Amino acid sequence: MTRRRPFPPPWLPVDGYLLALLGTVGLAVLLPASGAGAIVAESAATAVVAVLFFLYGARLSTREALDGLRHWRLHLAVLGCTFLVFPLLGLAARALVPTVLTPGLYTGFLFLCLVPSTIQSSIAFTSIARGNVPAAICAGSFSSLAGIVLTPLLAAALLGGSTGGLSADSVLRIALQLLAPFLLGQLLRPRLGGFLLRHKRVLGHVDRGSILLVVYTAFSQGMVAGIWHLVTPGRLALLLAAEAVLLAVMLTLTWYGAGRLGFDRADRIAIQFAGSKKSLAAGLPMASVLFGPHASLAVLPLMLYHQLQLMTCAPLAKHRARTPEPTAVRAPSERAPR
Repeated sequence: MTRRRPFPPPWLPVDGYLLALLGTVGLAVLLPASGAGAIVAESAATAVVAVLFFLYGARLSTREALDGLRHWRLHLAVLGCTFLVFPLLGLAARALVPTVLTPGLYTGFLFLCLVPSTIQSSIAFTSIARGNVPAAICAGSFSSLAGIVLTPLLAAALLGGSTGGLSADSVLRIALQLLAPFLLGQLLRPRLGGFLLRHKRVLGHVDRGSILLVVYTAFSQGMVAGIWHLVTPGRLALLLAAEAVLLAVMLTLTWYGAGRLGFDRADRIAIQFAGSKKSLAAGLPMASVLFGPHASLAVLPLMLYHQLQLMTCAPLAKHRARTPEPTAVRAPSERAPR
């Protein structure tokens, strides 16, 4: 009996789910939903976004979140990086238009900077690097919770009409559409907690499958609208270079900035990996609601950044694990006798 080989192979630094996302994009390019099919796909995407945020709310343990408040300085540092430093860097990138980024790609680049931090990869990389894993769990949870409100509000304030009719009133309405399922999930969590725990693996597939549907719908709308002639391979390469600089700046700032703020090594690791990440799982459904037919260009920078952060932070986490924590110099009276 032959053993099943994992795909992708362990030596290939590519997230298997990202390959599924790229396959979904390819399907939308070859067979975009149009006419009655587009109406069905859009309605289904709207429904699964509500389901996703309901599940987010039902899974977040309120007790764990409240316990994590004891490390409030660390969480404020991560939130500051996610919703203050990132947006400021995104605004500074406006200087790259039109030489490096087209206006449409810049909109997606700025939206990338407004998305909350990821939970899963932040925890995984913090664990590999021997950092403060409980802090990474709470920091990612707080960021995701805050992003439900802050990301739409920041999009209204910073993106304005460049997203195809996005206004403060419409974003407030959208935030309520996202927040209401989340709060409902929180209210029903005492009754659903056991069920969600028993079916964690199956619900994980539901999450990922729902996001694939959102991606297919967004890119189908882009194909029907004919926006892809605006994106050339050269522009994609320049976008990837700009995102590499963005990631390098955030990795450097979170590491050395946390050190200047007096955090120990374990906390610095958690801040670096939670403060430099962006959540594809949260950003894709938000983009589909916020941007409508313009969502395909808006999520493209986020998809590229997601893969870039995985490929960069995997070796960085291993490097942190191999680097010993510096020990304080002991006083002469404390040294062991020869």
